[in-house]
Amino acid sequence: MMEKICFATNNPNKLREIQQMLDGLYHVVSLKELGCHDELPENQETLEGNSLEKAEFVYKNFNVAVFADDTGLEINALEGRPGVYSAMYAGSQRDSLDNMNKVLSELNDSEDRVARFRTVVTLIKEGKTNQFEGVVDGKITNELAGKDGFGYDPIFIPEERSIAFAEMTLSEKNQISHRKRAIEKLVEFLVKQS
Repeated sequence: MMEKICFATNNPNKLREIQQMLDGLYHVVSLKELGCHDELPENQETLEGNSLEKAEFVYKNFNVAVFADDTGLEINALEGRPGVYSAMYAGSQRDSLDNMNKVLSELNDSEDRVARFRTVVTLIKEGKTNQFEGVVDGKITNELAGKDGFGYDPIFIPEERSIAFAEMTLSEKNQISHRKRAIEKLVEFLVKQS
């Protein structure tokens, strides 16, 4: 029987992507499938801390191998903000448009548009903790571009491309995404262990 591992998410798209990558090695389950209906804690000041806190919550309460991720947009001219506060940068309503407008107004006419998306994945398995990082460097646009994607995708152009994440198809974005890069490192680690 395949070992069960929980991806600490209820996002069906993220779950499906991981299930395909770990097909045949692990039985990947969501929080809901595990019976976890709690809001996972995210009280730390770093992506590493939040990712670890979420994974620890699941591991301690459900005693199952687990991995959790946290992602942030880090902008040079804003001293790394919004960073760990990316989802609620413009307030607790977690509105992407408000968040993007706040970033664009804070950058205003700044020449320095350098930014990066960073994802940290924490794995806890058999009591051992490992973290994996994925980064995409790029820059912030002057205005919103494209209509696909989510979060800050309409204002972020990865350095490998000349268009914003929101102007790409999902498969184009996934080929170079920060989350994919972090998850690939996790998968490589898990494959070596199995």
